[in-house]
Amino acid sequence: MNSFWKKILYFAQKTTVRVGHRLLQDFGRVTASEKADGSLVTQADKWADRELTEAIAAAFPSHGVLSEETAHIFPDNEWCWIIDPIDGTTNFTRGIPIWGISLGLLYRGTPVFGYVYLPPIGQAFHGFWGKRPEIYLPKNQAFLNQRPIRTSGDSPSSNHFFNLCARSTDVLRRSPAFPCKIRMLGVATYNLLTVAAGVTIGGVEATPKIWDIAAVWAIVQAAGESGYPCKKKQSFPSP
Repeated sequence: MNSFWKKILYFAQKTTVRVGHRLLQDFGRVTASEKADGSLVTQADKWADRELTEAIAAAFPSHGVLSEETAHIFPDNEWCWIIDPIDGTTNFTRGIPIWGISLGLLYRGTPVFGYVYLPPIGQAFHGFWGKRPEIYLPKNQAFLNQRPIRTSGDSPSSNHFFNLCARSTDVLRRSPAFPCKIRMLGVATYNLLTVAAGVTIGGVEATPKIWDIAAVWAIVQAAGESGYPCKKKQSFPSP
């Protein structure tokens, strides 16, 4: 890994740990308000957003930033960070220990690096993905707490997990013979990161925003490229 990517990874690790440590002090102790789109926001979200944005500006002044908690205008920069200061604000507010800080780095509009840190459970995911020789990307690979991860190649069964989001539960009504055990985690990033780690064999996010998937896109893609080959084609009941 060259010095640029070492700097990127070190920055993501250091910054999310620092911000996460402070957020743990507010975890389950803040009051949320409702935004125009119906989602929740807290003062902790806004504080974390400022901290992350300012840290990026200081470390990478030529990079753009797009955050969930600011104006949703995609910057005209070659490099752009997509941040979600608290993915899983409802969980964070209610004291459910699954929420995280998400940092995705895009190069010319394509995710090439993702880092997601979940402070309450001490899990940090990261990954590099893409084939861009002009930026010397590291080998496509994904990690959980510095250990390589890969997607599962198992066929669906009643002993496997599949994640749904709150807006995709209609799958169950339309497919009563769905072959897997369903889980609903309430955090878009973690929903899909469990797929990258091979814990679940699939997940659905019905209405994701760019800050929900920018980081995990790179991680899941990288984990899939190093995943197990399927012995037979996976299939699910048609709706």
